[in-house]
Amino acid sequence: MNYNVRLEHLNSRPLAIVRRRAGLQELSKVVPQACGTVWNIVRAHHVAGVGRHVAVYLDDQINLEIGVEVDSPFAESGEAVPSATPGGPVATTTHFGPYGLLHKAHEAIRLWCRNNGYTLAGPNWEIYGHWKDEWNSDPTKIYTEVFYLLVADGSSAA
Repeated sequence: MNYNVRLEHLNSRPLAIVRRRAGLQELSKVVPQACGTVWNIVRAHHVAGVGRHVAVYLDDQINLEIGVEVDSPFAESGEAVPSATPGGPVATTTHFGPYGLLHKAHEAIRLWCRNNGYTLAGPNWEIYGHWKDEWNSDPTKIYTEVFYLLVADGSSAA
C-alpha cells in the first residue's frame, strides 16, 4: 500500500484511558481488551461526547494509553483516568486494511520523516475508525489514522 504522509498541526484531544504495557506480540489482544474496558466504564457513567478508540504509544517499551476520545476532560473512574492526545506538529497517514498490517503505516511515516529531515518527538498514536459490519467481510476497508508527534521547534534530523 502507498501511504500519503502529510504534516499537520493538531490540538490536544481529551481522552478517557487505561494504562498498559505490552509486548509486540500482545498488542492484538491488549488493545481491544483495554478499549472494551474503557468503553464499558464510559457507557456505565453515561459520558457524553464519546468518540473513537485511541491507542497512544508512549515509548519504545510499548507503554500505552488506550481508550476513547471524549469531548471534555474525563473524571477518573476505577482504572480509567483522564489523559489527552499530544498536541503540536505531527506526521500522519491513514492505513486502510487489517490491523495486523498497521506496522506498514508506521514504517512509512518514520521513513518519510527520515527522508524529509523531521525529528520524531516520542509518542505516536492510532485512532481507529468506528467499526462497520462490512469490514467483517472486507477488511481492506478498515481504516486507522496514525500520528507521530514531531519536534515542535521545526528542527530537523538533516
